[in-house]
Amino acid sequence: MNVKIKKLNPQAKLPVYGSPCAAGADLFACTDGDVTIQPHETVMIPTGLAMELPVGYAGFIYARSGLASKKGLAPANKVGVVDCDYRGEVKVALHNHGNVSQTVSCGERIAQLVVAPYVTAQFEEAEELSQTVRGEGGFGSTGTK
Repeated sequence: MNVKIKKLNPQAKLPVYGSPCAAGADLFACTDGDVTIQPHETVMIPTGLAMELPVGYAGFIYARSGLASKKGLAPANKVGVVDCDYRGEVKVALHNHGNVSQTVSCGERIAQLVVAPYVTAQFEEAEELSQTVRGEGGFGSTGTK
């Protein structure tokens, strides 16, 4: 699949897969310099990129496990969604989950982008829903005791 990428900043780097079987492509910070993220603060980090995803696909922005485990930095919204009709700059809302300030440098890998298909559901109101074994069991209701 081809995804058109427009560099909004000449310093921007195209997403890169870290291995031949990687599901996510690394996204890179495109900043004017180092950005410090204070403990428990969220900062919008630009990538300098806009993209044209095919209709029926979305870009899902996930944390990079290394950045999350080593620096405590991960997307504030847990998973960002880039809709196929969005043409603005892709930015990552990085949140510092730790108790010490962290610095992000231009060109640093800040998140990963997974391009995946989605289904647009047709929602219809109903008076009743079908019965299941689970029923109304909610959080933790299917685990072992």
